[in-house]
Amino acid sequence: MAVFLAMKICSPMIPKPIEKNSYIHEYKLKSRCHIVLPSQESPSSRRHVLVGSGASLVAILTFNGGFLPLPVWAEDESNGQEDDEKGVVGAIKSLFDPNEKIKSGKVLPKAYLNSAREVVKTLRESLKEDPKDIAKFRRTADAAKESIREYLSSWRGKQTVVSEESYAMLEKAIRSLASFYSKAGPSAALPEEVKSEILDDLNTAEEFL
Repeated sequence: MAVFLAMKICSPMIPKPIEKNSYIHEYKLKSRCHIVLPSQESPSSRRHVLVGSGASLVAILTFNGGFLPLPVWAEDESNGQEDDEKGVVGAIKSLFDPNEKIKSGKVLPKAYLNSAREVVKTLRESLKEDPKDIAKFRRTADAAKESIREYLSSWRGKQTVVSEESYAMLEKAIRSLASFYSKAGPSAALPEEVKSEILDDLNTAEEFL
């Protein structure tokens, strides 16, 4: 009995023949196990697909969109050229325009404004100059006399400017100066009170030029 059991245990096990149909069936099952359906895709895989698609879309838009601002740039450049042309035309017109608009909005002859401004400038410099520096004082005084002479010869009593505030204040300053020297003499020192009054008149005239 023991020998029979030993023989039964030690006897080689003969494998059953594998049927051809069962092998094909198992291969099909394994093949199906490796197929990933769209619904079974992992979230990470979907993210990779979306990110890749998004990057491609951004690249396409960037490449194509780079040409979109060109019409805008062209329009900006054309507007800049038009502004430059208008500025040049305006400067040319202003150069040949005999009149000039002042700060108050009035339009006055440009020649009058230039002459009046020159009187204010030179007479102010003469009044502020130190009389002790004889050479410099004479130079500034001569420049003031010349500008006053040209101003009076060109614009004194002219109807186009006689009613202007700047004309009235310059007339007052020139008369005060002439009145003092006619009484005290051409070599007399101008008192500070008279000098301050004339400077105030010049400042007021300048505000209307």
